[in-house]
Amino acid sequence: MPKSTTQPRPKEVRARSVTRSDGSISVRRSTPSIAFGSTRLQGNFTEAQRATVEKLMQNDIDFVDSPDFRRANAQRRIMEDPSPVPSPDTNWYQPLLSERLGSVNTPMPNAPRSIVLTAAQERVIFAQLNFARFCAAKVQRRMRREGVSALLARELLGWFDRAEAIRTQIAETNLALVLAMAKRVRSAELDFGDLISEGNMALMRSVDKFDFSRGFKFSTYACRAILKAYSRLGIKTQKHRKHFPVEFDPELERANHVAEVRSAREADELREMNDLISHGRACLTEIERSVIFHRFGLDRPVESSQLTLEQVGDILGVTKERVRQIQNKALEKLRDALVSDRASFGSVPEFALN
Repeated sequence: MPKSTTQPRPKEVRARSVTRSDGSISVRRSTPSIAFGSTRLQGNFTEAQRATVEKLMQNDIDFVDSPDFRRANAQRRIMEDPSPVPSPDTNWYQPLLSERLGSVNTPMPNAPRSIVLTAAQERVIFAQLNFARFCAAKVQRRMRREGVSALLARELLGWFDRAEAIRTQIAETNLALVLAMAKRVRSAELDFGDLISEGNMALMRSVDKFDFSRGFKFSTYACRAILKAYSRLGIKTQKHRKHFPVEFDPELERANHVAEVRSAREADELREMNDLISHGRACLTEIERSVIFHRFGLDRPVESSQLTLEQVGDILGVTKERVRQIQNKALEKLRDALVSDRASFGSVPEFALN
């Protein structure tokens, strides 16, 4: 006789009645009131909110913990008492448009400046970000323990939306760091758009991982993270070109875009240096000007080779060691003039950094 197979019974919704003091009876369900992946979410929730709650319940919410989060009246002291941190105006941040127009190093006229937060303001806003995530994580644990309800889902969404708004504000406030680091490592081998994209992603990761309790400025941590991301991007690009060196095949190349971009940038830097020296803003002496012009070829085409220290010394009638001393002093003056000339972040020409 064949064995009978029993099908598993569907999970029943159990309920228990509780008699109140006034004689009325209330019924409590022991199963969650939200079924993820379905439309049985009680309450006026949109599809986006349903998806957000489902995603939040699948993974733990990370935050940088602090003892202040567990003290009495923590929400009032962290979220309500501090003065509001000003929000930035990001209309000026158009690096790719500036790149196409050829004015990435020139600030837009009447462009609003990015906001630079003080150390106290950074502590306030990062404490608010991580406290909001701390509260969201606490609601998340409660929902996993007691079951998901519409009331807890709204509380979770409220803290999550608040944390995301603060996170976006921090990132927009520090967008200038991405642009500055991109100009610092800019090269013909890396696309400027890729640098901006990778820098923005590194900035967002820095916002998530920054420990405000250590007392450091966020820019110190973020700049290092952005530069490390650029380093990884450079290694990845080199490996890709090593395995797929198609663009270096002259038979397949129809345009010399990389060389043209490099030549145009070097020509712009030469014009900038010539303007800086000719107008006397660097306060160079006559012999310092001669050394700079002969040594780096500011009066010659970009493609021409540079003169050595010994060759410049023969022209001026001094030793090459003396030429090196004069060159270093002149470059220091040029750096100071460039810093004072550019109120916003800018890139220094490559020959001035050597």
